[in-house]
Amino acid sequence: MLILGIETSCDETAAAVVENGKKILSNVVASQVDLHRKFWGIVPEIASRKHLELIIPIIKESLGEARIKLKDLDAVAATYGPGLLGSLLVGLIVAKGLAYALELPFIGINHLEAHFYANFLSYPEIVLPLVGLIISGGHTELIYLSKEREYEILGTTRDDAVGEAFDKVARILDLGYPGGPVIEKMAEKGNPQSIKLPLTHFKNNSLDFSFSGIKTAVLYYVKDLERKKAPVSTADIAASFQLKIAQMLSKNLFKVACLKKVKQIILGGGVSANLFLRSFLEKEKPDHIKIFFPPLELCTDNAAMVAACAYPKVKQGKSSPLSLDAQPNLGF
Repeated sequence: MLILGIETSCDETAAAVVENGKKILSNVVASQVDLHRKFWGIVPEIASRKHLELIIPIIKESLGEARIKLKDLDAVAATYGPGLLGSLLVGLIVAKGLAYALELPFIGINHLEAHFYANFLSYPEIVLPLVGLIISGGHTELIYLSKEREYEILGTTRDDAVGEAFDKVARILDLGYPGGPVIEKMAEKGNPQSIKLPLTHFKNNSLDFSFSGIKTAVLYYVKDLERKKAPVSTADIAASFQLKIAQMLSKNLFKVACLKKVKQIILGGGVSANLFLRSFLEKEKPDHIKIFFPPLELCTDNAAMVAACAYPKVKQGKSSPLSLDAQPNLGF
C-alpha cells in the first residue's frame, strides 16, 4: 500500500511516499528557516504564501524520488491540525483535491500523533503500552499510549512550549533563530553547573510543565550582569539553561513512566533532536526502561510520519470526509 503524506502545519513544506506504513520511499522537506530568521520567529502570512509556492513542486519531487506516479497511490494523507491556520489549509486543500480527483481515500492526520509515528517507522520492537513525550516549538505534551492506541494526556505546558523557551532564551543571548540548535552548539563550550536557575514545581503531584520562569530568570540574570557591567558568559548561560530544561523534562517523564509501569518511552518533535538531551535522558532513566528517539531527520516536521500514521487507518477501512477543516488548536 502506497500512501502520499503531506505536511504543512508550520514552516516546513513536506511530501513523502511510504509503503505499508514502514518503508520510506521518499521524504522531501523544504524548510523556511532562512525566511523567518530575521523576524526571530515564524510569520504566519509568509509561511502560508511559501507553502503555496512550494507544495506542488515538493509533491512532484516526492513522487519522482519514490519512482511512482499518482495513479500508483492507494491513499492521500495530510495534517489538519494543530498548527498555523493558513499553513494547514494549503496542504489540506491540496491533499483533498488529489484524493477527490484520483478517487482515493483521504486521511486527515493529527500532527501530534504523527510525531509518534516517526518512532514506529524506525523501531519495530516498540511495544504498547508506553509513555510518549512530544517536545517542539509549539508543544510540550506528556502522553500515555494504551494497547488500544488510545491517548491520555498526562501533562502539558502551562505557558511556553519547550522549543519556544529555547527560541526566547536564544534571543535574549542574541544567538539567532531557531534557538534550539544555536543554544545546543553554544552550550558545548560552557559549564552547565555555573549558574543556578529555577526548577518549577507544581502542587498536587501535577505532571504539567512551565518554562516561562526559567526564561525570565535568564533574562534577569543577563540584565543584572549588564547593569553591573560584568562580563556575560553566553556559553555558561546556554549550558546551564539547557541542563535545567533537561532536568525539568526528565523529572516528569520518568515519574509518569514509573506510575504507569511502562517499559518503553518514545520522544517526538524538533527538540528531541537535541543530542545533550538525549544523552541526559539515557543517563538518568531507570534501568528497566528503554527510550526510543526518532532518527534526526524525522524529529522535525516531515511527511513520512504523516503517511505512516495514516496507514493503520486506511488498513482498517477508515477515511476522513472531504469537508474536514483545518483545526489550529487540535489536541489529542
